[in-house]
Amino acid sequence: MPASQTLLFPDPRPLVERLGQDFFRQLTERPGVYLMQDAAGLVLYVGKAKNLRQRLGHYRVANPDRMGRRHLRLLRQVARIELQECADEIAALAREAELLRALKPKFNRAGVWPATPRFLVWRWTGRTLELAISERPAIGWLVFGPFGSGAVFLRAALVRLLWYALNPALGSTAMPQGWLHGRLGAIAAIEANHSGVDLVLTKLFEGDTDGFVAWIGERTTSLVHAYDLEMRDADLETVTNFMQAKARRTLPFAAPDQNAAVTQKDRDWILPFLAEDWRQP
Repeated sequence: MPASQTLLFPDPRPLVERLGQDFFRQLTERPGVYLMQDAAGLVLYVGKAKNLRQRLGHYRVANPDRMGRRHLRLLRQVARIELQECADEIAALAREAELLRALKPKFNRAGVWPATPRFLVWRWTGRTLELAISERPAIGWLVFGPFGSGAVFLRAALVRLLWYALNPALGSTAMPQGWLHGRLGAIAAIEANHSGVDLVLTKLFEGDTDGFVAWIGERTTSLVHAYDLEMRDADLETVTNFMQAKARRTLPFAAPDQNAAVTQKDRDWILPFLAEDWRQP
């Protein structure tokens, strides 16, 4: 059929029919969460959005060729959408996580049950700093957390930053195999000066992200390759975001596995933990 030919049967718009065009026209562009409810008021689905108007606009047309059957079933049942505005995307993410655990909507798949708490743990073995992730920290390890399995991202970023800081002349060329892609193994070991690094880590885990960023910057002034500089800056953003999330008492979302790579999509917030597409019904 020519692209210019009018469709014989336009795509259904169940939400527009029930809620009206004005509902979509008047939507705010602020961050927030939305609760899709059925006619009896039961919450079917909870989602978060950086821009509520843009996000909910995706639900206006129920195209069967572009939406999964589960998604279409949801839209057929929605009778009302409740909006809750939030201060920013991080606050929206935290509110979404809270609602998912409390309401357990039947059309949500991820985040309905709390993730297994995981801790970032580290210790010194002589002049070697070892960093790992543990659900049950053992005696002899220093502990930071808990997080969800997003602790994977925090450790990967932190290990790379420490490598750059302690080996600025080598950059990523001599970095242990797999580290650039987040494959660290059960324990990541770095040769380091005990007192200097220990003090920096202690202050970081107490919330001094500015001091950590400054220390990394001072130690990596000799980095020259664009790739190393981009990786350093992206990892600094990851660590800073995690510390801010921890301060807000929120947990990053789960990563697929302990050796998962940190992609740019993850870094956009991690927020692990956070692109909306994979959490669709």
